[in-house]
Amino acid sequence: MEEAGASPEQSDAKFTVVDYVLFSLMLVASIGIGVYSAIKSRGKANTQEYLLGGRAMSPVPVAFSLLGGWISAISILGNPTEVYFFGTQIATILLGCIPGCLFVCKFIIPVFYQLKLVSLNEYIELRYGSRALRKLATLCGLLLNFLYMGVCLYAPTLALVTVTGLTTTSSTLIMGSICTFYITIGGVKAVVYADVLQTLLMFGGVLAVVIICCNDLGGVANVWNIADEGGRLQFFNLDTNPFERHTLLSTTLFGIYTSLNSIGISQTVYQRLASVRRLQIAQGLCIIFLFGLYCLWTVFVFSGLVAFATYSDCDPFTSGQIEKKDQILPYLVMDKLSHLTGLAGIFVAAVYGGVLSTLSSCGNSVACIIWEDFLKDLPYFSRLNDAGSTNVVKLLSAVAGVISICLGLMVGELGNLFHVASSILSAISGPLCGVFLSGIFAPWISAKGAAVGFTTSFILSVWVVIGKFVRGGGSPTQLPLSTEGCVENLANLANTTVAALVTSPTTTAVENLLPNTTLTVVAGLANTTALDGSMSKTIYEVSYCYTGMISILIMFTVGSLVSLCTGPVHPEDLREGVVNPSVKRLYSRLWLIIKGRTSDKKSKETVVEEVNMKMLPEPKDDNLESPS
Repeated sequence: MEEAGASPEQSDAKFTVVDYVLFSLMLVASIGIGVYSAIKSRGKANTQEYLLGGRAMSPVPVAFSLLGGWISAISILGNPTEVYFFGTQIATILLGCIPGCLFVCKFIIPVFYQLKLVSLNEYIELRYGSRALRKLATLCGLLLNFLYMGVCLYAPTLALVTVTGLTTTSSTLIMGSICTFYITIGGVKAVVYADVLQTLLMFGGVLAVVIICCNDLGGVANVWNIADEGGRLQFFNLDTNPFERHTLLSTTLFGIYTSLNSIGISQTVYQRLASVRRLQIAQGLCIIFLFGLYCLWTVFVFSGLVAFATYSDCDPFTSGQIEKKDQILPYLVMDKLSHLTGLAGIFVAAVYGGVLSTLSSCGNSVACIIWEDFLKDLPYFSRLNDAGSTNVVKLLSAVAGVISICLGLMVGELGNLFHVASSILSAISGPLCGVFLSGIFAPWISAKGAAVGFTTSFILSVWVVIGKFVRGGGSPTQLPLSTEGCVENLANLANTTVAALVTSPTTTAVENLLPNTTLTVVAGLANTTALDGSMSKTIYEVSYCYTGMISILIMFTVGSLVSLCTGPVHPEDLREGVVNPSVKRLYSRLWLIIKGRTSDKKSKETVVEEVNMKMLPEPKDDNLESPS
């Protein structure tokens, strides 16, 4: 294995011809799948075929598509970065995914599937009887999808900029254009079949890096020991403090929320589940998805430990070898594995496979909800034939891709991919998830209650997340890093450390205690002092893991209070199939009990009068008693 303090020449290794060929083959294959799907679907032009695959797709490619659409470049690059800088507590999100997925499989999917929806937002109108609320939910869903697409499109530019001469702008434009092209011409079938290739690439590419680096480092046990010595192994932090960023409680709850939101209440996932023939198949796909998720996330998390073990004594971010934290894994590939011809191309193809899979799923879903929720019923569009309608949806897919390119160029300065995506997206998706869950499991909530609850939850959630980043709560303190092994940088680091100690009043206080610490360790102590000593804990410092769940609770609480004050929904006014059957039966019984108690509160005089009326003899019919 090469020494940790790699020379600049080694660090500046770039793509070879073989790497470019392998990477280009993946892009060509993705485009080819789109073209093939378009040719094969010729003569079957209708929106159901384009958006849902005719509801008759094979479950095997759909299973891969579910996994590939959910696992994005944010996971491939963001998860290892999170582990490298903040530890492995993030991995316990998987614990929450188990009950979350099972709940979705048992109680949420059957409701949507049996209603035969195309856009999930149709459910809002069916359940609450409010087209305005459906439009509001659609706008929120579009905002969520576009932001997510922008972050996902930006992620692979970190990999390509690190290993090639392309700029961030060039990489974003190339990636966005390719993705826009093949989702536009092929529809959901192109997305699903391309996801099979891309998911295999994601798993295989990162796994190859992990295996080779583990072998160079002396095996899995050695990697584990180095990570343990560096304080990266954190799985069972039992602290219940809500201000602690990652604990067992917070990450488990975040896993449950992620399953509810990203699998149960997701247009992209629903389109995959609705594309198979039977409900039982759709439910089985969720279980398969959970197994695949565990496999992929295990590889991604361990790749972060491998990166830390490799640079445990010479951190490339602190020493200036990389500019962005999320470049750590691509840098590892080029710094330590560039001598293996083609491996860099395979790895970057894996990263791009993640973004292609996610962008194609989101772009297809955006086209679906715009068509179904805004355009389909307008006079002009309602008169279009099947071919015309499909062409409009294809145009919408292209527009979605262009917007994602624009957003991808804007998100580069936000920070750590995983943290930024999780914080911002939870603030937007939480209230929307609350509307759907309240509709299924809280039948008393009316349209007024849902609208007020959603608006309140959305405003508070976005306000808190913006406050996090303004106050600095969005920039957590990282675990200690070392640069002691970077021999060629020791003189520069020593000068920097001395300058920092002289100019910083916070570090002067610890100068005599830690005379030889690096700039990173001193800066970490300074941040800790500031947070614990001078900054009081507020709602802005609450862990982002709770954001989604808090949003759902606000929506449920406010929606229930408003509905009970203005009049809850009568059980007979609920459309068949929009509420969980068991919940509806229980609600109907409670309604009868409450109604009976209300009748008992009548005035005493009214009750006596009713009793007397019942005791009076029934009037006789004189015609029957008179003689003929």
